[in-house]
Amino acid sequence: MAPTLPSSLDRSAYLLAARGERPPHTPVWFMRQAGRALPEYRKVREGVSMLESLTRPDLVVEITLQPVRRYGVDAAIFYSDIVAPLKSAGFDIDIKPGVGPVVADPIRDAEGVGRVRPVTPADVPYTTEAVQQLVSELGGTPLIGFAGAPFTVASYLVEGGPSKDFAKTKAMMHGNPELWHALADRLADVAIAYLAVQVEAGASAIQLFDSWAGGLSPRDYERFVLPHTARVFEAIKQYDVPRVHFGVNTGELLGLMSAAGADVVGVDWRVPLDEAVRRIGTPKPVQGNLDPALLFAGWDAIEPEIDRILAEGKAAPGHIFNLGHGVPPDADPDVLRRITQYVHSAHVPA
Repeated sequence: MAPTLPSSLDRSAYLLAARGERPPHTPVWFMRQAGRALPEYRKVREGVSMLESLTRPDLVVEITLQPVRRYGVDAAIFYSDIVAPLKSAGFDIDIKPGVGPVVADPIRDAEGVGRVRPVTPADVPYTTEAVQQLVSELGGTPLIGFAGAPFTVASYLVEGGPSKDFAKTKAMMHGNPELWHALADRLADVAIAYLAVQVEAGASAIQLFDSWAGGLSPRDYERFVLPHTARVFEAIKQYDVPRVHFGVNTGELLGLMSAAGADVVGVDWRVPLDEAVRRIGTPKPVQGNLDPALLFAGWDAIEPEIDRILAEGKAAPGHIFNLGHGVPPDADPDVLRRITQYVHSAHVPA
């Protein structure tokens, strides 16, 4: 089971908002806050590949802490990648700079599905070590663990890499649903195991990234994705930590993504938060949703957008301020720090 949280952590703004309670201020964190936008990140990553950096606890700890120091955000997110547990379990996958995850031998048949084996704590000892050290160093700042949802991870394995239309993945879903469900079932096991490792080591919340689920129709999501995602959330429920669900361009799926079992629903920038609350249906905290492109628009454009988002977020029982997707690699860290300070100082939840 998850470790008992110290009172300073249990009453943190992030965890209060994630539970739908009233925090002292609207909490802030940024997806992809640990990474490419920070010069200190680029410095420590010099000469070290992405996959190697994920297996070195010293680098994982340092990179995870960097945005907490620089921005003063209300939560840290574990520095890893959604394909990391597969790589650790022996799957032939690489993360190519400027491209993303690339699979040497894409999955197209039952033999390929058979190569996806369960992940055990022994596969990722460096994850346990890094999370334990981070929890110790973060003190009253929560650490968010995360994993890739079955559909998004499957899309990389079936397509062989990033895709715009997910044609091969959808073809498998409809043309060979038995094969699809076998693959998604195994990937749900991978996500459950990796999240459990992080929570048992001390992470106090988790986020399940179904980044590319927005490429699906609601009917396809409900038939081919929802059962597997729901199994992940149900398995993690025993740990009694907030469970966040996020995908890009998922405005038409918000109700279904909530039904999968998330405690907090992440919303990208395409749907206003008050409308997102209506679509979600069941009252739940929301996370989001400043358009990352606005980071380059100047403060006079950013400030009114923050005000609008904070006002719309009051329609939910809790609101965690975030971008509608990840921090762009060329974003100015000073802008992100100013956003954090502005949200903290200018607005108190109603």
